[in-house]
Amino acid sequence: MQEILNALCDSTRRAALAILWDGGEHCVCELMDRLNASQSRMSRHMKVLREAGLVVDRRDAQWVRYRRNPDLPREIMAVISAVLTAEKILEREMT
Repeated sequence: MQEILNALCDSTRRAALAILWDGGEHCVCELMDRLNASQSRMSRHMKVLREAGLVVDRRDAQWVRYRRNPDLPREIMAVISAVLTAEKILEREMT
């Protein structure tokens, strides 16, 4: 659980998870563009998410595609969904 919480503590990683949480597969190039992050920075963040077991990846030519880990336990999915929802609500309230 500590590794998952550590992975969630960074705003860029939460933003990447929010994109991936739709269940689709997204190229690291898309994540870089949407989050305004360099390739090396995005790769480091995605490595943390992958090592925490939150995402899975597959190589597609020169790019890597990521998606939410379909084997996450329901309880962990619920925690992540709650964090992402709470962050979205807080962002709306602050604007």
